[in-house]
Amino acid sequence: MLQQTQVKTVIPYFNKFVKKIPSLKAMSLSKEKKILKLWEGLGYYRRAKNLYLTSKIITKNYNNKIPNQFKEIIKLPGVGKYTANILLALVYNQPRIGVDGNVKRIFLRLFNKSIEKTEITFKKKLVKKNRNSDLAEALMEFGALICKPKDPKCNICNLKRNCKFFKSKKKILFSRKNHVIEKKYNIYCYLKKKKKGIALTKNKDLSFLSNFYIPETKKSNFDRGKNGWIYLCKYKNNISNIKMNISLFYKFTKKKPKNFKWHYIGRKDSELIPTFTKQIINKLDKIYI
Repeated sequence: MLQQTQVKTVIPYFNKFVKKIPSLKAMSLSKEKKILKLWEGLGYYRRAKNLYLTSKIITKNYNNKIPNQFKEIIKLPGVGKYTANILLALVYNQPRIGVDGNVKRIFLRLFNKSIEKTEITFKKKLVKKNRNSDLAEALMEFGALICKPKDPKCNICNLKRNCKFFKSKKKILFSRKNHVIEKKYNIYCYLKKKKKGIALTKNKDLSFLSNFYIPETKKSNFDRGKNGWIYLCKYKNNISNIKMNISLFYKFTKKKPKNFKWHYIGRKDSELIPTFTKQIINKLDKIYI
């Protein structure tokens, strides 16, 4: 849950999730739809799907226990090098650290060197055999609370007497550039006037929202012309590293389009309605006033 999402956002979702799904075995026996519903609002739904698939694999092949070998844990859906290392450190106290952007920043500042040289130096000096779990956790907390990207709290830092970044006049600055993809989309909303309904479908074209109910979405070069479509507004929506520039259109229809279902605005729905769709509904709601 904490991948790409802030702690304060995650906490209520986490508490609700573990109350409903208290163990790996309980997750493996659940329906994927239930997992995704509990995840609703957090976004990046591929994380939830990978978590669900992983629970089934661990339950079936590893007797409900996370594998303790790197070559095994790295095979699990959604587990990369960072996640594998941090799990092995936290769960099994292995001499590993999870190196993400925050930890790289700590390395760079402590030794005031390039990241590649820094990581090797840090591991040689500090990774021990008895408290690797504590070290891995401490690095995450230290990067989030003290050695922050902007305005680091050097005045209360216990490492500043050994920190070359703090002492040096010539400081190597850390920068992390995210590769952002900008795309334009037209979204076409079929509306049912009397019952305040919007037609939704599962759109396979948007992989990050596959299996979720959204309006008809096309790349911007798709033109409906003047066939009854009314332009409503333009807005932006960022999903992962994709910056979506959206033009929103609507029209009323009595007949539900093929492969669509009606979602009635204002009524609770057990289906999977992502935040992406809820934002569109909020913009359309004014039409009915």
